[in-house]
Amino acid sequence: MKEAGYVIFAFLYSIFKYFPLKKNSGFLIVTHDSGPEGNGAVVAAYMERMYHTRFSKLVRKDTSFGGSGGIMRALRFFFLKSWEMAGAEFIFMDNAFLPMAYLRVRKETTVVQLWHGTGTVKKFGQHVNTGKLYEQEKRANENIDYVIVNSMATKALYAGCFSVPKEKVMVLGLPRTDLLFSDRELLRRRARFFKQHPELLNKKLILYAPTFRDSEVANPTVHLDLEKMAEELPKDSCLVLRLHPFVAERFHLEKDYDGKIVDFSSYDNLNTLLMVADILVTDYSSIIFEYCVFGRPMIFYAYDLEEFSDQGRGFYRNYEEYVPGPIVRNTEELVDVIREKKWTREKLQAFLKDSYAYMDGKSAKRVADFVVKNSKV
Repeated sequence: MKEAGYVIFAFLYSIFKYFPLKKNSGFLIVTHDSGPEGNGAVVAAYMERMYHTRFSKLVRKDTSFGGSGGIMRALRFFFLKSWEMAGAEFIFMDNAFLPMAYLRVRKETTVVQLWHGTGTVKKFGQHVNTGKLYEQEKRANENIDYVIVNSMATKALYAGCFSVPKEKVMVLGLPRTDLLFSDRELLRRRARFFKQHPELLNKKLILYAPTFRDSEVANPTVHLDLEKMAEELPKDSCLVLRLHPFVAERFHLEKDYDGKIVDFSSYDNLNTLLMVADILVTDYSSIIFEYCVFGRPMIFYAYDLEEFSDQGRGFYRNYEEYVPGPIVRNTEELVDVIREKKWTREKLQAFLKDSYAYMDGKSAKRVADFVVKNSKV
């Protein structure tokens, strides 16, 4: 059924691309992060301001046709979105878009894959795809002109993930990271957050933000002993949960734990949570590539390391040597590291340098200037 939809979209696009292209127009395919701080939105805002480029966009809800209004969303997707995409001078993407497997983007259009992660610990894309999905993404990615990455360390890696030549992978920095280097923005975010949540002021905030396990689609779980965390964490500490949406929609705190544990999974701004967190607890998530900018402790709760490595997606590097913080396997070890402050910052600076070619907050400008300079029109 999905494949039929891809073919219909591609067929209509192939008709519409014979109509005149709209100069200074862009189309965002932001099915992973459609918010104002995603890669697509940030570079689009810069181009609208500096180059007077006008953007339309495709978001995740545009691709869902179930429930009330489904027919109208389907018509909008197949006709309006294919029309807007066909007329665009620039296409920016933050995810794979499989209808592209069944079409060829018009020769005047520049297609830029921004992706949605600043870096990666675990394998993704064509390094893990198999069967039909592998073939579909391979064909879709043939439309890509440029893949934008954050550092030289990811250049060859992303070339493989997207099955493109290394010459198409440009180290320009990712637009979504620009605000991380703004001291003014950091102070503003913290002030606003604690004004909204005064009960958390003067507490040491421990942000728990795990990645999603493909094997837990049917039964997502929070693998922490919350009772033990609430009982044994220092009195001035608070565990802030930021769970994956698939897990969060099935999870509810059973009690308030005297304010020692709070659920911020539905909080609409992850960057703000990163800015206020004193410690990050995660596992295999790419969130570490944003948090490392602040130079604060990270703890890696890798309770299923061997299973994830051998049966899950696996890693690009030796996990235990690569991550810039202590690794723990259970709640007891996690509490012990937090209470005793068993971490060092020795690896953080090296990790940051490896992950960022630029730390000037001007990546949106670099990306926009590059694609405009290399426009095919």
